[in-house]
Amino acid sequence: MEARNRITVLKELAKAFFAIGTFSVGGGYAMLPLLERELIEKRGWLDEPTLLDYFAIGQSTPGIIAINTATMVGYTQAGILGSLVATGAMIVVPTIIIMVIATFFTQFASNIIIIKAFAGIRVMVVVLIANSLMKMGRATLQKPLAVIFMLGVFGAIAFGGLNPIIPIVLAPFFALGLKD
Repeated sequence: MEARNRITVLKELAKAFFAIGTFSVGGGYAMLPLLERELIEKRGWLDEPTLLDYFAIGQSTPGIIAINTATMVGYTQAGILGSLVATGAMIVVPTIIIMVIATFFTQFASNIIIIKAFAGIRVMVVVLIANSLMKMGRATLQKPLAVIFMLGVFGAIAFGGLNPIIPIVLAPFFALGLKD
């Protein structure tokens, strides 16, 4: 990649992930719709199956899914430097916000306006996460066996106390059986 084009790509990565990190509220899962809109619809850097793969890898590896996804997208667009730029741009504003909140939390934690604001934010985050789950479900649960596996794993984790690591480790082997 020529130097001028590389700088342009790095600037675009910084701009995209700075915006996502700045305007998404609620953490990793709440960022998924913004990632989808920015990376697929607006910039065309990925297609939906690739983004779903990145989400799966991002969820299966240590760290926050959205940060891991930013790192992978940055790498595919501009190598190691791209991954550093995308990740750094994604975390700069949330890091500052967390530091400010941590500094003043005890002073406003009992303020009724703040309590109600956080209650409203929680509702919005649940809606964003539910939206992401529905989109991912439509894209990935297209075979009856996949639906059965998902329901079985959900039931085993939610009601049977199954350690989530077990299905995470077994899922790739299961997926091999689903390929056409």
